Amino acid sequence: MDVTGLRIALFSGNYNYVRDGANQALNRLVEYLLRQGAAVRIYSPTVAEPALPPMGDIVSIPSFAIPGRPEYRFPLPIPRRAKTDIEAFAPNIFHIASPDMLGHDAVKFARRLGKPAVASVHTRFETYARYYGLGFVEPVIEAMLRRFYRRCDAIFAPSDSMAQLLLKQRMNYNVGIWTRGIDRAVFNPSRRDLDWRRSFGIEDDMPVIGFVGRLVMEKGLDVFSDAVAQLEARGVRHKVLVVGKGPADTWFQERLPSAVFAGFQEGPDLGRAVASMDMLFNPSVTETFGNVTLEAMAAGLPVVAAIATGSASLVEDKVTGRLIPAGEIDNFADALAYFCDHPDARRDAGRSGCEASRRFGWDEVNQELVDGYMRVVRERAAGKMPR
Repeated sequence: MDVTGLRIALFSGNYNYVRDGANQALNRLVEYLLRQGAAVRIYSPTVAEPALPPMGDIVSIPSFAIPGRPEYRFPLPIPRRAKTDIEAFAPNIFHIASPDMLGHDAVKFARRLGKPAVASVHTRFETYARYYGLGFVEPVIEAMLRRFYRRCDAIFAPSDSMAQLLLKQRMNYNVGIWTRGIDRAVFNPSRRDLDWRRSFGIEDDMPVIGFVGRLVMEKGLDVFSDAVAQLEARGVRHKVLVVGKGPADTWFQERLPSAVFAGFQEGPDLGRAVASMDMLFNPSVTETFGNVTLEAMAAGLPVVAAIATGSASLVEDKVTGRLIPAGEIDNFADALAYFCDHPDARRDAGRSGCEASRRFGWDEVNQELVDGYMRVVRERAAGKMPR
């Protein structure tokens, strides 16, 4: 069988109603699959005004707004009408992108139909609780995730470091890699725009420390702001540029009163914003890959990041940036201060990062997942079942 024989039923808790790195990757995957001649059907919650136009056809799944985070929706199990649609579509593989009620029901339904199910891992859900004072429930969440992933034929991690963690956590023993790509037409050093920086009152020679992403606590906003406070206490010349928006917007602005908040950016505007920074600071430990890290590298920026899944597979310490143990405020501040004070070091690390980013092309990484699909279909046809 080749790719034209694939019929994929894709289940996601958020395919396109709120833009994030995970659903942008899923939409790029579906575009690639359709372009290669595969058949794809998406099952996901929908809203009247989604954040991005969907690739492929979506069957709407009932959902409700998550309390405290109403921009996100929690999908319910697959309704009867959708199950009828799935049976008519006749998939030969199920792809589940989120371990929610919809995902659990999709694995159960795949088993009932005798079809293989795979899961892609997009974030470290078990770590979220610690940012809301509920770290004690992390082992419980991990156990629930293990139960879900072990029922799949295979799981796919976006980085080698995440794959190793999943094996260590015993989530599944059939772990493949589906990494992420980069659009080099959008993210490259030529997008740097000093006039755009000047519009925010940023001097040309001012070292700019960038943050890119949704403004939510699980992105490490507390660590980011504490490290910046250290720089200010030391008298290190710098400016913070924040690109993104989210529920913690007001909190972050109060913690960083001197920062420039450029709001949400996308496409070429995002590429310009990233390239117009001088370094990226990514203290988060929740990512499984770190799209913003790769985008910054492609734009020629050094990256200061936490030693965590995702960034640890992208950043080469003391070559393309610095990797610092999670939460070590003083050491983060030391790394940022060094790049602020040494423009030659910024330039050298940025060039190395830009070169390292060249191996991440979207078609190439999506084909790796297609190869994984076909391997799992062959294994199921040969009688191999998930444990």
